[in-house]
Amino acid sequence: MRLAANDDLNLTFSDREAETRALLAETISRHMGEDTACETAVPGLNFYRCGKATKSVTAIYEPCLGVIVRGRKRIELAGHVHEYDETGFMLAAIDLPVTSAVMDAGGLKDFLSMVLKIDLEMVREVAAATEAEAVAPASPSTGLAFGPMTPELLDALNRLVSLIDTPRDIPVMSNLLQREILYRVLNSSIGGRLRQIALAGTQSNLTARAIAWLRENFAQTISVEDLADISNMGVSTLHHHFRAMTAMSPLQYQKHLRLHEARRLMLAENVAAGTAAMQVGYESATQFSREYRRLFGAPPLQDIKAIRATAV
Repeated sequence: MRLAANDDLNLTFSDREAETRALLAETISRHMGEDTACETAVPGLNFYRCGKATKSVTAIYEPCLGVIVRGRKRIELAGHVHEYDETGFMLAAIDLPVTSAVMDAGGLKDFLSMVLKIDLEMVREVAAATEAEAVAPASPSTGLAFGPMTPELLDALNRLVSLIDTPRDIPVMSNLLQREILYRVLNSSIGGRLRQIALAGTQSNLTARAIAWLRENFAQTISVEDLADISNMGVSTLHHHFRAMTAMSPLQYQKHLRLHEARRLMLAENVAAGTAAMQVGYESATQFSREYRRLFGAPPLQDIKAIRATAV
């Protein structure tokens, strides 16, 4: 009898999740109309849709929570490839240069996803209130992580999305629901990563200072020693924690930021390769082309032409 009861309970959870996903998909589709991306009236919440599998695209993820409502996606960070679908969620706890591709657009239906930007100050407040209940990671961990979706987190996300249909509730309820979502994430199996980065005084938090400086000033020339001073860390300690959190050294991270931004400029703003190279901090067009090809697999002009051809 106990096994049967547990089976019924699991079925109930499964049915509830399926119903919640259907509600999410309906709300997102209805709100987006014919758009492929849109910013919602809920602060920090964005929707995305795609009708087919795609080639890899460039992005610099800010701290955010990514949730797939329908379909499957691949994300690559410094040669490390991750795949996830609606059974999990993605956490980017720091700014990270990545490439991503939609692998499965949901069969006969569109790929649907939502991204919620993470307010680190709000994370600190929620983490401080729940600090005794969570276990921090014993060693530095990458700032990109994937955790299992739970009924509680999915329900909170659905209630946040539902605010779109009751705009007068957004000013009050949005913050409350985002705090609940952060609470669920912080107490998940990967929540310790976000906690360590958000809380002042931890090595991850100090490393995040260096990451934030490079994110805002990637076109500038800086030594690792100066970067260590900015983060108030020793050079070797910074190297260790920086590589653990980003899968790159500080200089490799800066290079990736430059190349990702150059690719964006050429694609989105039709900037010439040489001009894009100078804007992101390169003094040598030859070095830019060589490093671009090493990262993206083709020279700048060839790469951009191939991307545009697949988008038609």
